[in-house]
Amino acid sequence: MKETFYQYIQELQDTITSKLEEVDGKAKFHQDLWKRPEGGGGRTRVIQNGNVFEKGGVNISAVHGALPKAMQAYFNVGDVDFFACGLSLVIHPKNPFVPTVHANWRYFEMYDKEGQIVDSWFGGGQDLTPYYLFEEDASHFHEVCKTACDKHNPKFYPEYKKKCDDYFHNAHRGEARGIGGLFFDYCKKSDDMTMQDWYDFVTEVGDSFLEAYVPIVERRKHLEYTQEHRNWQEIRRGRYVEFNLVHDKGTLFGLKTNGRIESILMSLPSHVQWVYDHHPEEGSEEAKLLEVLKNPKEWL
Repeated sequence: MKETFYQYIQELQDTITSKLEEVDGKAKFHQDLWKRPEGGGGRTRVIQNGNVFEKGGVNISAVHGALPKAMQAYFNVGDVDFFACGLSLVIHPKNPFVPTVHANWRYFEMYDKEGQIVDSWFGGGQDLTPYYLFEEDASHFHEVCKTACDKHNPKFYPEYKKKCDDYFHNAHRGEARGIGGLFFDYCKKSDDMTMQDWYDFVTEVGDSFLEAYVPIVERRKHLEYTQEHRNWQEIRRGRYVEFNLVHDKGTLFGLKTNGRIESILMSLPSHVQWVYDHHPEEGSEEAKLLEVLKNPKEWL
């Protein structure tokens, strides 16, 4: 399974980066290959200063070795070895009317000292972070997510949509990071699902990403905006940074397993503001977004 999934994410990285370069029309992804001293490595691709995308990364990695002590405590296991591979992407567009997007699809195995698999699971999802709320964009993103889920189980969309709302939540701010999407983790073999079933589901979601995001970018990328719009975008990006550095499990895992720091922190935008005690004007478009972030909606 690990070879099959690693092959899949390599091909998906190529598909996504090619399409995003086409959408941008100017910038190209810069590629870095890196190795992890303890085992494994990855292929980082970053785009910057384009017509459409201010900064973004589409990264794959496959790392393995002894599970570090800090992660043993996290997973509540003893002295075990691990293998983890995945694709992780974050795209920060220049235009404040185009939303930031994040997605991740991953596979994990744990082994005893004889090299036998003692546990394995899939995880992942995709979620949208707009700075100005266009309800038709939110509905489109969620519709694509639901369609991918429904091909496998009609219970998946409502369950993983709720998990996304719960996970991408800045508890210290009392607000969501964005308008959600899907989040699933610890997808293991069960009476209902084989690992092949989970592979088919996760790759279905991965294959749906461009359909979920690109039409929104095409719709909004030429809208005119002011410096005030950019200021709001940069203030909201600050909330994005707060989530990634305070709450995000993937960031924590990368830092605790001696991952490549540039690849882990590529999710952070180039230009951010933290303005003391900032509140948008009542009744404004900015205030409308905040209301939805404090009270997650059903978009379908």
